[in-house]
Amino acid sequence: MPPSVQGVPGLPDLTHPVELVQFGTQALQGSLLLVFLVIALGIAIALMSFSLGRNKSEQLIFFGQWALHYSQLLRGLQHLALILVLVVPGFFLCSTLSNRYHHWEQAKVTQVTESVAGDKLEQIAPQVRYIAQEPYTYTTQVKDKIVQVNSTQKVTRFLTLAGSQIQVKLNQSVDVKGRSAIYGVDYTADYKVVNKLTDINSFFFEAPPPNGYSLLESYKVERDKTRLQQTNPGDYGFPFRLQSGEETTFRVTYRAQGGPRWVYSAGGQLLSNFRLLAIASFSPVDFASGVIPNEIKVDDSSTQFTWKFEDNVSVKNPFGVFTNSQPIAKTGIFPRLLLLTPALFLWWILLLYLSLPMSLKNVAIAAGIFFACLLTLTYLGRLINAQLAWGMISLILLALTYGLGSTRQASLAAIVCTIAGAVLPVFGLLVPFSGLTLSLAGLLSAVWLAVRHWYSWYGLPSEKP
Repeated sequence: MPPSVQGVPGLPDLTHPVELVQFGTQALQGSLLLVFLVIALGIAIALMSFSLGRNKSEQLIFFGQWALHYSQLLRGLQHLALILVLVVPGFFLCSTLSNRYHHWEQAKVTQVTESVAGDKLEQIAPQVRYIAQEPYTYTTQVKDKIVQVNSTQKVTRFLTLAGSQIQVKLNQSVDVKGRSAIYGVDYTADYKVVNKLTDINSFFFEAPPPNGYSLLESYKVERDKTRLQQTNPGDYGFPFRLQSGEETTFRVTYRAQGGPRWVYSAGGQLLSNFRLLAIASFSPVDFASGVIPNEIKVDDSSTQFTWKFEDNVSVKNPFGVFTNSQPIAKTGIFPRLLLLTPALFLWWILLLYLSLPMSLKNVAIAAGIFFACLLTLTYLGRLINAQLAWGMISLILLALTYGLGSTRQASLAAIVCTIAGAVLPVFGLLVPFSGLTLSLAGLLSAVWLAVRHWYSWYGLPSEKP
């Protein structure tokens, strides 16, 4: 299984069948151990009863004291068992949700990464190539003598484009299975060529289609409104003649589909009298690379980017347009919060035990409300701001915990415990200053317990036995 599907490594995930079987096996072993302990305790009590069987008075005193202590121990064990029953499944549930949320975040990061760094349509600037005869000198041996020979060789040279007027219209299809988006490109470009050479009049105009396309149609190269025909399939070099001092114009047009970016690459050439107009009929959209457009115009239906270079400009990086996705910030916050949820629950429930009379029914209801609020926050946080979502959920949590108290003072104590043990700790894990917020929550909890028990400023009725 790929790591992105597994989630956070090392955490239990109940959606994995192998781990679920392992947890069931461990739970069965623990249950058998508990049964053996109960049987051992029963045997111990039977042996003590048998040893005191001859002395009836000592037997009654022993069993009276044992019954009292056992009753108190049983009440405590009931609450402890309930807390364990709530915390252990709660931990497995939260760890599973943490894994799922981590996987969802990583899937979003992968999608955004593919949109800005994945497949792309890259248009390479055309080149005007010619063959020149250049002299060169080499030495050879003739009849035991070293002779210097002057000769000529054919060298490939390139003519700089005298002007480029490019217009590209972009539209986007996002409902494509397995792809973040696909661009549709309508490309039209006019290239001006001037022959400044005195002894060369034969050239090749090389205008390759964009790299990375999945569909290319209506590809045409025209010279002075006359279409040029390809001599070989896949060969985008077109021979032409141009006398010294003359100029001509080539037009390149096509429609293409490809990756969710479109960029133009100068291919190491100097750009002169260059103008590129990119019209994107979708949003949000932004310019790619670090070449800032000279003009950005936004209207209701499209965004226009214009690059203009007047004379001999060298552009190393490709530049163009990409779909602007909002950066994914604060990743990992919810997985961390979910992993710490059982500890937050123990913090809150301990404050309630130390502040209010708590019955088993109230503990179970409070635990259900707490985990339900955290589960709601987990999924609501995908739609709106997490702090705002927890603020709204906290109001519901405070309104429900007000019913824990049988009197107005007890209800207010439950509100204070909920703020110090649940609302502030969860909020602290959602904001950047987590340490400061958690410290304030801990200080508030300690002050409240001191006021409640040491100074008796806020007296509450004791729990009835």
